[in-house]
Amino acid sequence: MAVRKPRQKKSTEAAAPAVPPLWRRALRWVGRGLFGLFACYATLIVIFSFAPPPGNIYQLGESLRLGGIRRDWVDWEDIAPVMARSVVAGEDANFCLHWGFDMQAIRDAIDDGSKRGASTLSQQVVKNLFLWQGRSYLRKAMEALLTPVVELMWSKRRILELYLNEAEFAEGVFGVQAAARDLFGVDARDLTATQAARLAAVLPNPKEYRAARPGSYVRRRAAQIASGAETIAADGRADCFEAVH
Repeated sequence: MAVRKPRQKKSTEAAAPAVPPLWRRALRWVGRGLFGLFACYATLIVIFSFAPPPGNIYQLGESLRLGGIRRDWVDWEDIAPVMARSVVAGEDANFCLHWGFDMQAIRDAIDDGSKRGASTLSQQVVKNLFLWQGRSYLRKAMEALLTPVVELMWSKRRILELYLNEAEFAEGVFGVQAAARDLFGVDARDLTATQAARLAAVLPNPKEYRAARPGSYVRRRAAQIASGAETIAADGRADCFEAVH
């Protein structure tokens, strides 16, 4: 007669999974956060390639501080061509020649002791739309990461269109349409070469300089910009946003 062996009881408790070290879990969450942030920015870049932005952090802060701002979106076709040329001449003459960073301007800024700006219009658009004002290594690092993506996803014309609609031309006055109406009583499409040059001339500090009642600096700077706008139209440095493709 066969003797049956006693059946062994199966363990009802599963072995507890190994818990990863704290630093590894922290890195995992940091990685997830960075991926989520990148996905958010990528989505916004795609959306803003065809839709007007609703505003930005700086504009919200100014609206709260001033009790409101003036901001009107206007399409590219409704902006005087001389306005676009003036901004490029004043802020980024090599706009059509670089991929987001003007290396020569950066080298000149270093040689000049960082007393002069080297940010391109592409970098300024990234800062205005997605980041915050002020100087910090974090902001500059994020700006450096996002600028090539913007250059890849958006045309030069779109970058300039967004810049002209988001830039501050006077305290609480954002965008070329609001500036043209508020300061000169005309629409953006009807700006003259002198008015466009004066608007571009105040961009370093629109809270201090006045386009409608210009002082000696703005008049002198506007004359330089008007000449530069004619130059880039003649030598082809405006082709990337004016030529019909």
